[in-house]
Amino acid sequence: MFTGIVEIVGTVTTLESLDQSDAGGGGTSLTISDVGDILSDARLGDSICINGTCLTVTQLESTKAFKVGISPETLRRTNLGALEKKSNVNLERALLPSTRIGGHFLQGHVDTTARIVDKRADGNAVTFRLAPRDQSVLRHVVEKGYVALDGASLTVTAVKDPDSEGEGWFEVMLIAYTQERVVMAAKDKGADVNIEVDMVGKYVEKSVASYFEGKGSSGSMAVLEKIVNRVVDEKTRR
Repeated sequence: MFTGIVEIVGTVTTLESLDQSDAGGGGTSLTISDVGDILSDARLGDSICINGTCLTVTQLESTKAFKVGISPETLRRTNLGALEKKSNVNLERALLPSTRIGGHFLQGHVDTTARIVDKRADGNAVTFRLAPRDQSVLRHVVEKGYVALDGASLTVTAVKDPDSEGEGWFEVMLIAYTQERVVMAAKDKGADVNIEVDMVGKYVEKSVASYFEGKGSSGSMAVLEKIVNRVVDEKTRR
């Protein structure tokens, strides 16, 4: 689990599509350097969030660099396969029980990527408009809700669902402080960004769907029924 508060921006040393070393396991591997002190307590097998993707450390080079393996599913879902030598990446260690949750809970499980379709200045802030590759994730994106972009926890400022007039999109704003600490600030129109939507929305959707399909437990059905009845009562009083 992670918080979406980027600790440091690292640098890609190598991206190998066929790494035959023990640490590479015969698949794709990624080596990251310029990692500051985030490896001071790291061990093999630890999880580190790289551009919003939870990956396992397979090799440590002292405290200067580390290697992770990237599965085919991860390559399909994320923008990691497009990284090049000297690309910058957001890094965050897994949270501890004592960690302050300055952002929101992230699993590091990227849902899809989004294309930056607009980037504009707003005072000293910058607003990004993004169109998800998988438009269905927009049902979990709400104004003033959370979304993780390349692993950074950000607040949604506007949403447009897909309709007959075109694809859907959402917007976020990067304040000056954040612009200096995340990789997205340097990206331009047309670039891809990893997205993880708020997991709470997924669980709520599944619970509600189970209720209406008659698959929920008697306890959960009773709670949901009370919620639905309360909402209906409030609407009918207006």
